[in-house]
Amino acid sequence: MLKDQARGGDVQSATEQQRAKGKLTVDERLELLFDPGSFTEIEQLRRHRASGFGMENRRPYTDGVVTGWGTVHGRTVFAYAHDFRIFGGSLGEAHAQKIHKLMDLATATGAPLVSLSDGAGARIQEGVTALAGYGGIFQRNVRASGVIPQISVMLGPCAGGATYSPALTDFTFMVDGISQMYITGPSVVEAVTGERISHDGLGGAQVHGTLSGAAGFVYDNEADCLEEVRYLLSLLPANNREAPPDLPTSDPADRRCDALLDIVPVELSRSYDIREVIREIVDLGDFFEVHTLWATNVICALARIDGHVVGIVANQPSSLAGALDIDASEKAARFVQFCDAFSIPLVTLVDVPGFLPGKDQEHAGIIRHGAKLLYAYCNATVPRIQVILRKAYGGAYIVMDSRSIGADLSFAWPTNEIAVMGAEGAANVVFRKEIAAADDPELMRTEMIKEYRQELMHAYYAAERGLVDDVIDPAETRAVLARSLAMLRAKNAKVPYRKHGNLPM
Repeated sequence: MLKDQARGGDVQSATEQQRAKGKLTVDERLELLFDPGSFTEIEQLRRHRASGFGMENRRPYTDGVVTGWGTVHGRTVFAYAHDFRIFGGSLGEAHAQKIHKLMDLATATGAPLVSLSDGAGARIQEGVTALAGYGGIFQRNVRASGVIPQISVMLGPCAGGATYSPALTDFTFMVDGISQMYITGPSVVEAVTGERISHDGLGGAQVHGTLSGAAGFVYDNEADCLEEVRYLLSLLPANNREAPPDLPTSDPADRRCDALLDIVPVELSRSYDIREVIREIVDLGDFFEVHTLWATNVICALARIDGHVVGIVANQPSSLAGALDIDASEKAARFVQFCDAFSIPLVTLVDVPGFLPGKDQEHAGIIRHGAKLLYAYCNATVPRIQVILRKAYGGAYIVMDSRSIGADLSFAWPTNEIAVMGAEGAANVVFRKEIAAADDPELMRTEMIKEYRQELMHAYYAAERGLVDDVIDPAETRAVLARSLAMLRAKNAKVPYRKHGNLPM
């Protein structure tokens, strides 16, 4: 039968080559992604119509891409998967039209879209029509942005213009050792710059997971990667008109978190891992972190509290003391925007000494990049709750979803300090004349620091002025969040009409 030929084809040797590279076949990947027996393929018998360069004599079915839909945890998901065994998974006119149709179906029906990318880029033999095919994909990526979740899974090479599709989607997964993304390959780099570099060194999973931030997730093998894609989908709504899926939990909403008293040191300069705080307050200690390896001074994660999905943004004191820098601002801004687009409430855990100082940050544009996070929070209409754990200084306090930029509720622990800057720096500025004129400047400085802290930085100063709704027992943090989120589910924010805002560059 034609369908048997379409799935089998003359690809046995190509299959062996695929396995020799440690890669799965397209069918094996789809089996791992979807619930057993649920995948329905469309346009299986599609073939290209190109001629020249011997193309008229090579017309395999599927044209190197498998498209269709199935279920993941019982919910409909669309996917297209490149088949590297056919034309190296390269994109031609027919190949692109299959993807265009699938993307249109996903958007029209309101279901997530997953791309399993393993292709050699535009099909050279088809010229400009191949490039136009990519343009159609990019346009659809943008039109679907904020409408349906889009997930890119890189399972092979991705070069040139093709890299812009994963850059336009919501999340990008990569597998160490087999995934690469770059605009220009190693040979071009060497020809232009004289620099020799490997494919992995130029655009491998570790590069994009730790340095560029282009990959949100990096895994050791395809099976683990696709299992985590399934887990991510379980946390996301099907589209922007639905709420994220709730799950019953055995973890009581009012569970006390006494361990938080030991996790977070009272001393402001002592480090700790904010992940331990997140584990304490979310259901069963389970959360899904985005960009674990990049911009590690801020944590972004999806989790559940009382069975309901939330997005968590948190300063990480164990990395750069939790200070915000360019990468952290961009990482958190995009996460906030995603959560807002898909009706996922935001919980912001604050322990921030400020923005990272230094010439490099200023010259690289910390002002405009930091403004992206500010813009994202100000623009968000989902329920937003801020919890200040220890310190919140300067502009970074404002940016981390303070009441002044629209947080619905703000809570603080009794040890919190909110101020323009730390007491030491503030005293040196405010009382510099008194300190300079004192017989014992160091003693005077110590007294002035103490006075400033008592007058302006005590735990209840912000609460007295309505900028903090309550000072809470740390052990009650989970219970307070659960009650507050339950109340805010009825939130219906009204925004003025506009075509769109103008995001900071």
